[in-house]
Amino acid sequence: VKDRANEIYKKVEDQNHLRGRNHDAILAACIYIACRQEDKPRTVKEICSVSNRATKKEIGRAKDFIVKQLELEMGQSVEMGTIHKRFCSNLGMSNQAVKAAQEAVLKSEELDIRRSPISVAAAVIFMITQLSDDKKPLKDVSLVTGVTEGTLKYSYKDIYPHASRIIPGWYAREDELRSLVMP
Repeated sequence: VKDRANEIYKKVEDQNHLRGRNHDAILAACIYIACRQEDKPRTVKEICSVSNRATKKEIGRAKDFIVKQLELEMGQSVEMGTIHKRFCSNLGMSNQAVKAAQEAVLKSEELDIRRSPISVAAAVIFMITQLSDDKKPLKDVSLVTGVTEGTLKYSYKDIYPHASRIIPGWYAREDELRSLVMP
């Protein structure tokens, strides 16, 4: 991860586009991107907690700037990886539940839900656990994902009407979906 972050920083620095930008945010964004590319994804919130003087907003802006610069240089999109698998693993979900959560998160990206990707993923993970034999409380999902319980409830409420579209049919039948707790 360290080598990848250095590589990313060097590429952006070589383009001479760093003048006037928050250096701490640029460094944190390089680490964030490197973690995702090396399949050790971390949230912006986690990166922010170990960053010197960069806010989540500044890191997010720096990440967007760097990704755009790299895409211009390489002429292709920059692969960012996913973070949801780690959340599922930390909750002790079964392999089948993890696979269902991944599919549901991918399908949820097609919906027009105006929430952060982490909030949507947390809500989907909560929904999947409610359909499994090993139900997880909202509080546990909140702790593992770093999404507040309030935000998680609102995201769940936004996703709930689309459950039959995003939850894979092989994981839950229609009658099981109807048994989901209403928000």
